[in-house]
Amino acid sequence: MRPSQALRLWQQVMLYQVRDDAPDLTMRQTAILFTIYLDPPPHTVRGLAARLNVTKPVITRALDTMGAMKLVSRHRDELDKRNVLVKRTVEGALFVERFGDVIIARAQELPI
Repeated sequence: MRPSQALRLWQQVMLYQVRDDAPDLTMRQTAILFTIYLDPPPHTVRGLAARLNVTKPVITRALDTMGAMKLVSRHRDELDKRNVLVKRTVEGALFVERFGDVIIARAQELPI
């Protein structure tokens, strides 16, 4: 795949996402969500902040928004009350799966 094709694919996926009724996530929220769903758990606010090289408040704000959309949930770690565990939800899993389906469909439409 050439850079222009990769960019065209990304454009087509983004256009689909903004035209769809799916939640409208920022790039940062999308990166956090994909990290939660594609990397093995457990996920903590502290761990996500380190992985994305941002502050914990940045992660917390994003999780507040995505939690309201039911894409993720948060719970106190029973073993260490200082940690907040970030967990997957059914709605979030379906969103990520649909996102993957859109990427596949749009990639198949690319000219060779």
